[in-house]
This record gives sequence, C-alpha cells and structure tokens, in this order.
Amino acid sequence: MKFNSQQIADLVNGDIEGDKNAEVNFFSKIEDAQPFSLTFLANPKYESFIYNTKASIALVNSDFTPSKPIPSTLTLIKVNNAYESLAQLLNFYENIDTPKTGIEEPVFIHKTAKIGKSVYIGPFTYIGEDVVIGNNVQISSNCHFDKGCKIGENTKIYSGVKFYDKSQIGSNCVFHSGAIIGSDGFGFAPNKENQYQKIIQIGNVIIEDHVEIGSNTVIDRATMGSTIIRKGAKIDNLVQIAHNVEVGENTVIAAQTGVSGSSKIDENVMIGGQVGIAGHLKISKGTKIAAQSGITKSVFKENSVLQGTPAFSSNDFKRSYVLFKNFPELKKQIEELDKEINKI
Repeated sequence: MKFNSQQIADLVNGDIEGDKNAEVNFFSKIEDAQPFSLTFLANPKYESFIYNTKASIALVNSDFTPSKPIPSTLTLIKVNNAYESLAQLLNFYENIDTPKTGIEEPVFIHKTAKIGKSVYIGPFTYIGEDVVIGNNVQISSNCHFDKGCKIGENTKIYSGVKFYDKSQIGSNCVFHSGAIIGSDGFGFAPNKENQYQKIIQIGNVIIEDHVEIGSNTVIDRATMGSTIIRKGAKIDNLVQIAHNVEVGENTVIAAQTGVSGSSKIDENVMIGGQVGIAGHLKISKGTKIAAQSGITKSVFKENSVLQGTPAFSSNDFKRSYVLFKNFPELKKQIEELDKEINKI
C-alpha cells in the first residue's frame, strides 16, 4: 500500500520540506534504507546516515537543521517528536487491514463460555468453563483458557499463550507467544523431615488495560489474593513475575528480569534487562534501575537511579567503578611500596 508525503504529514501533523507527492510503500532503518521507503531520525548518533540515505521520506524532529546537503530524492517531514510519530504511523499501518473474525476448526469451547462479537479464535485453542471473551478479541492458534478466565475487549493474543484459571485480563492488551499467565508461585515449606512441601497457590492474576506481555514471560498467580499488573505496564520477553507481586502503572521491565514474591513496584518505574529484585521489597515511583543490577532492599526515594549489585546510586557506582576496575594495579603498587618500606 502506497502513501505520499502529504498523507503522512496529515497523519502526524508534520511540515513537509521537499516533494509533497513523494511516495513510500514500506518502512526502513535509516542506515540501510532503500528507495520508496519511509525512515526516521530521532537519535543524533545516526545523523550521518541521513546525508547518504536512499529513503524517499524521513521523519525528523522539528529542530533538525542539516549540517550539509541532504539527497535531492529525500523529502523531510518535520514533527515534534520523530520517534513518537513513527510509533503512530506503525500503529496506523498495523491496523489498516480488517482484523480476522470467526472461529477456526478444531477449537474446543465449553458450553458455559461466553464469546463476544467480532472475535477471532485460531485452531487448536481451548476455552474452558465460564470463560468470558470480550468483543474484538484476536486469539491465535494453540492458546489455552482455564476455568473462569476473563479477557477484555480488543485484546490480541498470539499463539501458544496459556491463561490459568481465574486470570482477569483488561482491554487493549497484547500477549506474545509462549507467555504463561497464572502458573503456581514458587512456594514450598520445609517439614520435619527437611523435605519441601508445596504451598498450594489459590490466588489469581489481574492484568489491567493497555498492558503488553512479551514472549515466554511468566506471571505467577498469588498464593492468596492477586498478582497485579497495572494499567499501561510493558513487560519484555523472558521476564519472571513471582506470586503476589504488584507492577505499577506505566512501568516498563526489560528482558530476563526476575521479580521475587510480594514485591511492590510503583508507577513509572524503568527496569533494565537482567535485573534481580528480592522479595517483599518496595520500589518507589519513577525509579530507574540499570541492567544487571541486584535490588536487595527497598527503594523509598522516588526517582532514584540505581546500578550495581547490590544496587546503589548510579552516579556513586560510576565513581566507584573508576576505582575498583583499577584494584589489581593499585594492589601491585601497594605491594611495591611495602617492599620499599621493609628495606628501610
């Protein structure tokens, strides 16, 4: 499907510099763009590519001023935020095609389940007792919905996602392949014989509106009560959310992070990849945690920036790193000084 620069500018409220009739039919990265593609420049590190790009149209920030001539075949569309405008266009492009509707075969739907309007259900999907599927939900193949699950309208579920019983899912959510929602929390207690006895998990998972869950992420059910993912949270692939955890609104968690049981993460927290968070902690609003950090105690100060294991202030970590990366050389110098002192 083709779009011209005027149509794109109208969609993103941008200003055109160049050919108003320039056409594109696909997206591309600026470093390897081809003719008839739409690209973008949001990060100054990539500015050098815009002077040689083969793209036909580029989204740029409104304050962008070229330091040298750009290709004559390139039309610029200036917007307030190039990255946000790209996201807007990608979302528009994704939703051009009419969503599928109907129920494929074979599918099992329990007689007590309630299926909304304009729903698509892919083959080999199981929908159990008292499940409620909202309007306009898209369910790919090989998905599983246990007893009492509720799925809000406009939610999109890719193949192989499993929802254990009583999982409550909001509207406009996205679940990528292999996600597991509502599996048992890791709860065991040692008995007199020093054997571990399973603690039965009877809670559920509640996921509010506009949440996105990545591939192969696991969110465990609560021991009692609910594990809760609040509105607008985004969780990457391969993340482990343990029992009774609460993830606040608009919090983002990158891949391979693990959050231990009963920890509470406030809204607008940013957590990098491979972070470990111990159990029963509180992470305050606006906290930023660098990748591979280990959180061993609660963070009560809002908007903290943390790094390291155990984590502490990122600025202090960077200053400390200058020292401890040089410890071998410092040790050598101390030993040499010690030898000189002993000669006296």
